[in-house]
Amino acid sequence: MGEITLLLRAANAGDRGAAEQLYSRLYETLRRLARARLRAGGRDSVLDTTVVVHESFLRMIEAGSVEAEDRRQFLAYASRAMRSVIVDFVRQRNAARRGGDATPVSLSDGDGTVNDRPDEILQVHQALGRLESLDADSARVVEMRYFAGLKVSEIAEALSISETTVERRWRKARAFLFESLR
Repeated sequence: MGEITLLLRAANAGDRGAAEQLYSRLYETLRRLARARLRAGGRDSVLDTTVVVHESFLRMIEAGSVEAEDRRQFLAYASRAMRSVIVDFVRQRNAARRGGDATPVSLSDGDGTVNDRPDEILQVHQALGRLESLDADSARVVEMRYFAGLKVSEIAEALSISETTVERRWRKARAFLFESLR
């Protein structure tokens, strides 16, 4: 059993020290995930890597337990937490701005990052909720790729599936989202 797994178990048992150790051990990995997601926003992005990482970690700790038994599951869980942070931020920002017309949405197939238009993030989040009710596995792939910026190989490792399966689920989810977002 690895060190991360032991720390996760201790953190789930309520050991705050273990949670802090877990955070420091995985901090660079979390920053890389957040940086990949925010990279498309460039200098205009209001959210930064540190804010996303810290807020995501706080939400995971406040939840009372980290829903993961090993490093792979933790990365999937962290992806969901980052999604939540980004979507909440966009909602708050949009509430302050009031309104706006619908914008076209494009899911990148290149490096897993997308344009950080707030309306786009909310549209994808809502469509992803619909996809989740139909195909939770494909929704996980989108969540990890779109909201956390993971590569196909990283998603495959995190979900313990082949890269081919990840690519198939990604194509299937993109087709669903394309139709949902028209």
